Amino acid sequence: MDGILIIDKPQELTSHDVVMRLRRILKTKRIGHTGTLDPFATGVLVMLVGKATRLARFLDKDAKEYEAVVRLGFSTDTGDRTGEMKETATQQHGDAKTIFSVGELEAVLTHFRGEIEQTPPMYSAKKVDGKKLYELARQGIEIERKAVKITNYELQITNYESPENQALEFETQDSGLRTQDFGLKVLCSAGTYIRTLAEDIGEKLGTKAHLAELRRTRAGKFDLSQASTLEDLEIIAAENRLSDYLISMNEAVSHLPKVVLNEREIELTKNGMRLRFENAEIEDNQPMRMIDASENLIAIGFYAKAENFVQPKLVLV
Repeated sequence: MDGILIIDKPQELTSHDVVMRLRRILKTKRIGHTGTLDPFATGVLVMLVGKATRLARFLDKDAKEYEAVVRLGFSTDTGDRTGEMKETATQQHGDAKTIFSVGELEAVLTHFRGEIEQTPPMYSAKKVDGKKLYELARQGIEIERKAVKITNYELQITNYESPENQALEFETQDSGLRTQDFGLKVLCSAGTYIRTLAEDIGEKLGTKAHLAELRRTRAGKFDLSQASTLEDLEIIAAENRLSDYLISMNEAVSHLPKVVLNEREIELTKNGMRLRFENAEIEDNQPMRMIDASENLIAIGFYAKAENFVQPKLVLV
């Protein structure tokens, strides 16, 4: 069994938990995923089954789409609602606003559209000197992180209510704390941290903020319309209908240009031999799908433009 399954991840499960559940359901250990989701987040999780696990590096750089809820009024130590309250707006600035109009929010979002720099949060799986940042954060250690360039292709306010309706008392030791939630649709490049985006929006507004809800609706070409719950997948597997839901390896990487191989070329490819190929529109070192006439993925190759060759790098049969 080789291919891609799209899971609608529920709350409270880690991405690794989903891998373990799928191993039991599919009765195979060869399962991986791209694009980790935090336990409190839900939505599209791209699962790689069998030989498809080798395709991860060609899939994890795709753009992602999210539906988020940003809560203004206070920050947390994790940047999301699962953390402990860290600082309120009034603790930072005694006269800080906590309620904003849609116009004020929109004016601030203009600073976050397009290419920006973002500093990875401490509570993240990003590695620095071989150590995951969240492991350090759990020890109370905070280290300097380099900002990286990310792109927000779309930021759109959703589910906004008037300040009068949104001004809610939050049940904390600070009985005077008022919070405001607003929805945010985000289409962004891979590697973007929505928790950090929420915090940075709060800072730009002159208040504190954190991420209250997060749902991934799309990862690359895969969206919720293709997703199954783990419960549904157990039934599907028991009824031997997995082939109806398994996305082929070739379809998974269909964003890559292709070269169709004849029988002789397939044998050469299996042996790692490069093939002559010429296409003026394909860039040098571009990864390419090497497929047979039935559109089965034989290998991923890289194009050497100066020499007009495709060199197989990842042979899958």
